[in-house]
Amino acid sequence: MIRLFCLLLYKTIFTHFPGSTFPVLGKISKKIRYILCKRIFKKCGTNVNIEKGASFGYGSQIEIGNNSGLGKYCRIPPNTIIGDNVMMAPYVTIYASNHAFERTDIPMNQQGISAIKQTIIEDDVWIGAHVIMTPGRYIRKGTIIAAGTVLTKDFPEYSIVGGNPSRLIKSRIKNPQ
Repeated sequence: MIRLFCLLLYKTIFTHFPGSTFPVLGKISKKIRYILCKRIFKKCGTNVNIEKGASFGYGSQIEIGNNSGLGKYCRIPPNTIIGDNVMMAPYVTIYASNHAFERTDIPMNQQGISAIKQTIIEDDVWIGAHVIMTPGRYIRKGTIIAAGTVLTKDFPEYSIVGGNPSRLIKSRIKNPQ
């Protein structure tokens, strides 16, 4: 019951409060959103920043680690797992499913959706603005995803990824083995 009440407060009022960098009210808004999300999410670490307009469905299966955040107006599915020290810029969109399209004998809009997939984001990840992730992505430790990327596949740890469709730009490891 408390979770539902906090979700209602978040979605109707506090999602619209100023972002965390707004003078004076920003710090208060950040604190209130954090308190509400601690009661909404399955796990919510310390020093978590949920920015203005962040959308996460019911949020009851979301896990977010310490020193991580959801960027302004980001949209994530309610079964996402986010590690520690994850930076998420504004307008990141993570999808959990897609339209089904396997059959050609009936229109795609009558085929429903594919199975829901979970996105996992490991520790120390930086996700740039306007990134779009297809369902079921696994973002490994230390990865940087460039702004505007359409992330369509998974990459190794410490990758720098960008483009549409996504591709490896380079590794952050000096001498990859």
